[in-house]
Order: sequence, then structure tokens, then C-alpha cells
Amino acid sequence: MRKNYRLVSLVLAFAFAVVLLTGCGGAQSNMADKKVEKKVIKVGIGLNEQSPQYKGLEKFKEIVDKESKGRLEVQLFANAQLGDDIKMMTQLRAGTLEMTVPSSSPIASLDKKWMVFDLPFLFPNEEIVDKVLDGPVGQKFLDSLSQYGIKGIAYYENGYRQITNSVREIKTPADLKGLKIRTMENPVHLTAFRMMGANPTPMPFSEVFTAMQQKTIDGQENPSTTNYLQKFYEVQKYNTLSNHFYTPFVAMFSKKIWDTLSKEDQELILKSAKEASLYQRKYNREMMKEAVDGMEKNGMLITRLTPEQQKDFMEATKDVAAKFESEIGVTTVQEVKAEIAKYFK
Repeated sequence: MRKNYRLVSLVLAFAFAVVLLTGCGGAQSNMADKKVEKKVIKVGIGLNEQSPQYKGLEKFKEIVDKESKGRLEVQLFANAQLGDDIKMMTQLRAGTLEMTVPSSSPIASLDKKWMVFDLPFLFPNEEIVDKVLDGPVGQKFLDSLSQYGIKGIAYYENGYRQITNSVREIKTPADLKGLKIRTMENPVHLTAFRMMGANPTPMPFSEVFTAMQQKTIDGQENPSTTNYLQKFYEVQKYNTLSNHFYTPFVAMFSKKIWDTLSKEDQELILKSAKEASLYQRKYNREMMKEAVDGMEKNGMLITRLTPEQQKDFMEATKDVAAKFESEIGVTTVQEVKAEIAKYFK
């Protein structure tokens, strides 16, 4: 009996061990087969795939893909596939889109203090732009977006805006008198161009080329990269490098979605966006020069204002800030101008 009992015990122990090993092996196999679920970050913009804005986001995608080892997947949507800037910001607030990079102007529809970046001749040069936007004042603006359901991440660059037209060369504000110049539906821009003597005419960007071709308007104003990539030189003869407005792009993320991410993923996205922003600004500035050369080669007359000529435009628009500072906020205007003055010698 004792022998039979030992034999049964050994058989049962062996059977239990086999079951245990098989179970563990199966669990390990299931774990190996189970794929890590990717998190998708959809990014929408208004410009096309050739724009410096898009190239900067390609760099962002490259860094995120590499740093996350494929755990985060960035998907880019250009040409306003997901809507215009206002619509995409609305999607961010609703948590139906992860990320977009509008210019600062549409952000003023949420908070009028962002209108400060629309003031004419605010930034003397790109070096000061970088110091202010990458410093405490720039960060303060980014942080302020959280109250609107948006996480401000970094500044990219749209750049200095220039004036093109099909009527005459523009060297002074007097040369703008009576010209119908397309601008954005932006009260600061409209006021500045009226003060310079033009007849500002807001219209959707998608209609601008045809309107210039049909002589419905005489000209428009945009950064040189946009003027070149949109082939405005085909319907415009004159291009004045006035640098009248500087416009940043603002990389922003849905706060609803941001708050669901791990701290590790949040830090990775912030780091990647800021690294990509430095790349994008450098790329944009190089392309600005190439764009001007390209337009000149295509028959455009490029007018480069002297410092004295630019002062005439600055003088014509000197009262714009005072007109809007109550809307923007007196403290905000003073704070930004004081920060710029720190670096301007």
C-alpha cells in the first residue's frame, strides 16, 4: 500500500508540474504575441507639404518616432484637410484632435492679448524674436492657453510679412495710397494698412491668387515663402520686403488628450516639439532667402527698403499700438515691448 501511495503521489506531482510549465509557457507566448498599442498623434495645418511649417513637423514626427521607438505615431495632415486654424483649435478643445500649429493671429479669437504679435514693426530682427519667444514672456503666453483647454508647446515660425502688388513699386507709404491689398480679417492688420494709405481688403486665402489674376485686388501681404510657394509671382510684378509684421506659429496640443498621457510621453513630446521648432526656424530663414531669389528669377521686382525708408512705414503706423492696447491689455503691451527693449541696442 505504501508503495502504491508513493507511486500515485509521484504521478500526480509530475502531472501538476507539466500543467504548470505548459501554463507558464502559454502565458509567455501570449505576452510575446501581444503587441503594444500605438498612440496616434494627429497634427493638422493649413499650408502644403512644401511649406517650412510642414517640414518642421516632419522633423517633429521623425524625433517622436525615434525617441518613442514607434510607441507614438505622428500623422500629418496638410492643406487644411482637417479644417482651418479656428476649426482645428476647436477640435483641440473638444479633444477630437491632438495637435495643430496655427499662426498667432487666430488665437486672438480666444484671447485678445495674442493680438500683441500683430502689432506692426514689433520685432526688430529674428535674433530678438528667438530670445523673447523662447524666454519667460513667450512661455507665459504658452501657459495661458491652458484655461482654454489647450496645452501650449513651442513656437515655430511663419516669419516677416512682405507686400506684393501688380500696379507699382512701393518704397514709401504714399506708394500704397488707394491700392487694394488683401489682408487677413484682422483688426490690427486692417488698421495698420489704412494708416499706410492702402485700401485693405480681407478675403479667404484660397481666393487670393484668382482675385489678383482677375485684378479684383491689386496685391496682398504674406511671408516670402508663402508668396513663392503659391507662385504669386505669376500674377504680381512688385515685391517690397517691408517686414511690417512678424508672425509666429504656435504648436499646441489638446489639453484633454494631454492629461491622459503619461509623464514620460508628455516630456518626450515637449522635447521633440522644441527641438523641431529650432530646426523649423532655421529651415524657414534659409528658405526665405531662396524664395526671394526664386521670385526675382521669375521676373518679380524686389524692393529692399533702406532703414530710412522703413522708418517712414514705422512712422505711419506708430499709433496702432495705442489704438489697440486697451483690447490687448496695457500691461501685456508694455511687458512685451520691455522684453524686446532688453535685447535691442
